[in-house]
Amino acid sequence: MDNIISALASELNISEAYVQNVINLIDEGNTIPFIARYRKEMHGSQDDTTLRTLEERLNYLRGLNERKDEVKRAIEEQGKLTEELSKAIDEAETLARVEDLYRPYKQKRRTRASIAKEKGLEPLAELLFAQDSRLPELTVLAEKYVDEEKGVATAEEALAGAADIIAENISDSANIRERLRSAVLRNGIIRTEKAKDGDSVYGNYYEYSEPVRKIQNHRVLAINRGEKEGFLKVDASLDKDEAVNIIHARTVKKGSASTDFVAAAGEDAWARLIGPSVERETRSSLPATANKGAIHNFALNLRQLLMQPPVKGHVTMGLDPGYRMGCKIAVIDSSGKVLDTAVVYPTHGERQKNEAIAKLSAMIKKHKVEHLAIGNGTASRETEQMAVEMIKGMPDRKLSYMMVNEAGASVYSASKLAAEEFPQYDVNLRSAVSIARRLQDPLAELVKIEPKAIGVGQYQHDMPQKQLADTLAGVVEDCVNAVGVDLNTASPSLLSYISGLSGTLSKNVVAYREENGAFTSRKELLKVPKLGSKAFKQCAGFLRVPESREPLDNTGVHPESYEAAYTLLKLLGYDKKDLKSGALTELPLKLKLYGEEKAAGDCGIGLPTLQDIVKELLKPGRDIRDELPAPVLRSDVLDAKDLRPGMILTGTVRNVIDFGAFVDIGVHQDGLVHISEIADRFIKHPSEALKVGDVVKVIVLKVDESGKRISLSIKQAK
Repeated sequence: MDNIISALASELNISEAYVQNVINLIDEGNTIPFIARYRKEMHGSQDDTTLRTLEERLNYLRGLNERKDEVKRAIEEQGKLTEELSKAIDEAETLARVEDLYRPYKQKRRTRASIAKEKGLEPLAELLFAQDSRLPELTVLAEKYVDEEKGVATAEEALAGAADIIAENISDSANIRERLRSAVLRNGIIRTEKAKDGDSVYGNYYEYSEPVRKIQNHRVLAINRGEKEGFLKVDASLDKDEAVNIIHARTVKKGSASTDFVAAAGEDAWARLIGPSVERETRSSLPATANKGAIHNFALNLRQLLMQPPVKGHVTMGLDPGYRMGCKIAVIDSSGKVLDTAVVYPTHGERQKNEAIAKLSAMIKKHKVEHLAIGNGTASRETEQMAVEMIKGMPDRKLSYMMVNEAGASVYSASKLAAEEFPQYDVNLRSAVSIARRLQDPLAELVKIEPKAIGVGQYQHDMPQKQLADTLAGVVEDCVNAVGVDLNTASPSLLSYISGLSGTLSKNVVAYREENGAFTSRKELLKVPKLGSKAFKQCAGFLRVPESREPLDNTGVHPESYEAAYTLLKLLGYDKKDLKSGALTELPLKLKLYGEEKAAGDCGIGLPTLQDIVKELLKPGRDIRDELPAPVLRSDVLDAKDLRPGMILTGTVRNVIDFGAFVDIGVHQDGLVHISEIADRFIKHPSEALKVGDVVKVIVLKVDESGKRISLSIKQAK
């Protein structure tokens, strides 16, 4: 265990004491959000992303240690485990290295080398490989191993068998394999060519080559998909001379009659055994790295999308555009409750469009609608134009709209969850409700959809699905807990992401709420069936109860710190009434005069916990998303044909990918800002400068209406 702690501390640049504390907390069953928020003193205030990385690496290293023990036991059973080999296995830092060391001792299917060993040729192979300068001429040496009963009829057959044994031994060398694997990654070339006739989206790769070390993740994923779909042939190889030189440097000794023989066996080992194997490993490792990068990028985008500021406190109309089935409409109040629904057909002709405008205008007046949320799918362009025409016809009302990413809305609307939530509405109208709610509170609505269906990544269907699902679920969990949820309004979907609440417990919470009425305190959670003290400790701090008589129940202060919070207020001359009235504006100044560290000591808590308590006391019920830039709401519309190079516009970043970012500038098609046009400085990845939801100034570089491509620049807009 000590080696794991040391490795994690070094990798993550965290003290070993903090690593040990986090491991203990994880092993005790604490969740990452709880550890990140309420045990800061124990890990030095690391963020949830770092703690999740620690947990992931901890699981890997524990698995690695288990495999090391299995390998040593297997070799020990053969009576071949030396002290030197045991030490090498213990010091191996990767699973690949452990498997390389185990390779010579693994049970293999019958090979040319194993057949030669059965014929008694292993001693000959050992003599030849030793390359003693006193060796006689090889055929003379091999004559001693001719044995027709064993199937060795001539000296030449004996030498051929010995060569097979030497080639396999070279192939089984962990050090040689490691060096060749590194050489392929350093100097190898990946090549692709057309595999079958016909055009495809993979035309750029029909005659393509690039050094393995330089190929970018999105190219690896594209090539893999092209190969999987049968359009491309792919190989990743190392120059034969370089590979053979690496082998010869570690196997060939000059001045022996068997020198050339061993050299030839080394060439055979590369061509027949090591080369194909290392190429397969390289082809496997490149996607593994690319998938890791793509999943990281997806997670980053998802986090920013979920944490977009909500548009609270407004009656909102959701519009789910469509052609044949019409445009589905849902009006919801400020709490997300459905007030009205309708279906209109603005794309069926001028008369139908005018009828739609009249019907929607009446609904807007009746329910005092302030914002429109328009889905960005099929027929969204025509729907947006109709909405703008309607807005202009209602100058007395302050109406605005926003195009909302509707990815996954159809998945949700057809789900069992949506049917339970809206049994009275058909699938299409549920989608309109979801789109409206995405504007009001993106986080609360998007948690109802499988994260990979939200559509802010690349090649998500090609990635390892369990790894993707686990990572994205962690992101959603971190976001939900960072914001906190209202215990009396949260859906089971939202509650299921709260620390300590499983799917069953979240349903029990809602069932208790429906049967007994709104919760009046956090403590009442303990009356929920199967929700014990352990789950309460994990979840309580992330649940808000605005209706509670205890004001701290509507903050991020954990119940275990209530006493410390009131002690702090008393130290600084306040009481509970001041907290309720919000009369704590001078608290930071008073705390500074008193001394933060002294106050923390007097309250019996650590400094990070004290600082978190102060933030919550100053803004009870605060939503950290409100501190982020507000989303762009529009009242007019542009057409792609209106765009001209040189125009400067305001846009919202919709997706950040390996080679750039897509920006919504108020036309039907998002524009692409290539990575080279994002910043004046060099950046390896667009995420270094941009995130989903950022509001940016862009300049139009080029418009290709036929190809539906808009090229933008951020750096030139400055």
